[in-house]
Amino acid sequence: GTTSELKAVGRPQATAVYRIAKYAKEHYGVNVVADGGISNSGQVMKALCLGAAAVMVGSLLAGSQEAPGNYFFHNGVRVKAFRGATSGNQSRANSWEVASGVSGAVVDKGSVHSLVPYVTMGVKHGMQDLGTRTMPDLHQALRAGSLRCELRSGAAQKEGAVHDLQRLGTQSPGMSFKMRLGQA
Repeated sequence: GTTSELKAVGRPQATAVYRIAKYAKEHYGVNVVADGGISNSGQVMKALCLGAAAVMVGSLLAGSQEAPGNYFFHNGVRVKAFRGATSGNQSRANSWEVASGVSGAVVDKGSVHSLVPYVTMGVKHGMQDLGTRTMPDLHQALRAGSLRCELRSGAAQKEGAVHDLQRLGTQSPGMSFKMRLGQA
């Protein structure tokens, strides 16, 4: 399980990023780094919109060629072993420390040389959609109250995501779009 499930501590990630980023900037003039399962460019944008100056992207890069772990096939899909930084599979300096991360497997994502530009473009499009060009502009809009963040229900999130899609053939979901279109 995750830290908040096992230790019964913590806050919802968005609230934590917003409140800590605001406090750190107001009281100490410093930026914060958001951490906590960020796995796509949309989540990067949310963290930046809530005041983070940077994000940890371990979950996003897990499954890439450059990430540690061995590839194997599971139900015909190429996956890579994944151990979260605080999982029981990571070595501990203190034997009393409670393991609270996750371990498992993630779909092969290819190389970071393809993945990072894709994520970067998603963030650029997000900034463009918000009408901001730079991080300082984005954070100024947040402080000024002109950046509006809305809470979406679980049903709205499900409806807004890809749904009712059937997998055809035996191609790996981790295969690049170029390969699927015969452009590789």
